[in-house]
Amino acid sequence: MKNKPIGVFDSGVGGLTVFDALARACPSESLVYFGDTGRSPYGVRSKRVIVEYSRQIAGFLQTQGCKFLVVACNSASSLALEEVRASAAVDVIGVIEPGAAAAVRATKSGHVGVIGTEATIRSESYTKAIHAIQPDIRISAVACPLFVALAEEGFSGKPATQLVAEEYLAPLIEAGVDTLVLGCTHYPLLKSDIASVMGPSVELIDSATEVARVVRDSLVTRNHHSESKAVAEHVFYVSDTPERFARVGKRFLGYQVAPVHLVDMEVLHGAVESTEPRR
Repeated sequence: MKNKPIGVFDSGVGGLTVFDALARACPSESLVYFGDTGRSPYGVRSKRVIVEYSRQIAGFLQTQGCKFLVVACNSASSLALEEVRASAAVDVIGVIEPGAAAAVRATKSGHVGVIGTEATIRSESYTKAIHAIQPDIRISAVACPLFVALAEEGFSGKPATQLVAEEYLAPLIEAGVDTLVLGCTHYPLLKSDIASVMGPSVELIDSATEVARVVRDSLVTRNHHSESKAVAEHVFYVSDTPERFARVGKRFLGYQVAPVHLVDMEVLHGAVESTEPRR
């Protein structure tokens, strides 16, 4: 168990921000990443479809021997986390609860903003998670779907991104939030653009760092952490366009993403049946 890899999955490349945080926080742990590039984006899809895709990928990662699963996609964490946990034979964590906890710790005024995909905002998952910790916190939430494309195309610092950010974030500035949750794994790539619009008095919360900390602590507590002295090995899988994933992934991580393997859709469809649910 100790030297088995951690599985991380996302609807595409955005989850690489979580992957990077995990690699930094757990340098001895090998990671297996799956990006569902053939069916991305998840943010505009229904709960039924997101649950189906998420269970397939979780099943596939378990066939790769993963000892722990990280649902790096905010949309999947919002709508499919409980179903994935119920069908998995290993521990599963999403990005919502760690991000919510960080926002509660950060806010001084008790007014938190949340930005994310349409699916994440519609689910009110961050609102529910924050209120489960502190019910009297006010939440203002805005969907920012164009941020995903801007991040993937490397538009950080461009005038177009500034204009889009000003349009999306205006209601949150008017509302007076003092903390803003970046509720999509793509958004950290636009952190400087978002920060320049929101101003220095607003703290930005990136769930990736919090998720990595929780995973590291959980592995140590359960005595499942790697004790290998060898260099950790990282493998990447996608459901389509591995070349594009490698190209955009390098923009996310700052280094070459390799190896990237293409997984046939039939393999994913059969993955749920090939894994045993938690007893």
